[in-house]
Amino acid sequence: MSSQDSFSRRSFLTGASAALALPAFAKKKVPVGLEMFSVRNELAKDLTGTVKAVAKAGYQGVEFFAPYMQWTAAQTKDVRKLLDDLGMKCYSTHNGPNSFTTQVDKAIELNGILGSNFIVCASAGKVVGLDGWKKVADMLNGGAEKMKAAKIRAGYHNHQAEFRELEGKLPIEVIASNTEKSIMLQLDVGTCIEAGQDPVAWINKNPKRINCVHCKDWSSDKSKGYRVLFGDGDAKWKEIFKAAEKKGGIEYYLIEQEGYSLPPFETIEKCLENYKKIHG
Repeated sequence: MSSQDSFSRRSFLTGASAALALPAFAKKKVPVGLEMFSVRNELAKDLTGTVKAVAKAGYQGVEFFAPYMQWTAAQTKDVRKLLDDLGMKCYSTHNGPNSFTTQVDKAIELNGILGSNFIVCASAGKVVGLDGWKKVADMLNGGAEKMKAAKIRAGYHNHQAEFRELEGKLPIEVIASNTEKSIMLQLDVGTCIEAGQDPVAWINKNPKRINCVHCKDWSSDKSKGYRVLFGDGDAKWKEIFKAAEKKGGIEYYLIEQEGYSLPPFETIEKCLENYKKIHG
């Protein structure tokens, strides 16, 4: 998710050619899911129908975002049954900072029901200076400690700001160096590239911590930007997949789409088709 959409998210708080495309380094099939922000409007109108459509498109799992925290335990159990009936998994959820502080108990309860492995902080909000980023790291560590008892891991999702130099250092480096190694560094590829950084280098620099990659493309062509389909932008996906599977400790991939040139469901279908062609 880009920085310009971070506020809206907070407040709205898988033939021969395919075989050749599969990298030789990949020893196992990494599951691929959808970040449900990609179909946010449809999800708000019809959760059940939208989840069914995502399953029909071929996705193996989902990542719900902030509005799930408004669900009751009973509603969450209904969503879990829906996922189970469809043979899908909830790999993780995206959260505001409150899920690591004042609402950590509820986040743990709902993620436990969903069967989620990670509670991810999707946005740190407004952060001032490197000291501010250190406080974000402290928040993540505090939440992670409480989540351990429930066998759920914490995670952090970057935007552009984390990959832009501040006081001679990248904020994401502050997050990485000041958090427990068990905390996932969920890499948003599109925003990393837009900020002028190399996602492959970042993955290699943080072995075993890039357990999830948001497969979101970005084009330097201003007429396309984040509307570009996965695989049609500037990201070097084969290199990214190789690094993620060789050193990053990848457990699952998530397709995420922010903007659209096509209807949302057609968009996520084409993104998954492109993913299968590139990754295998």
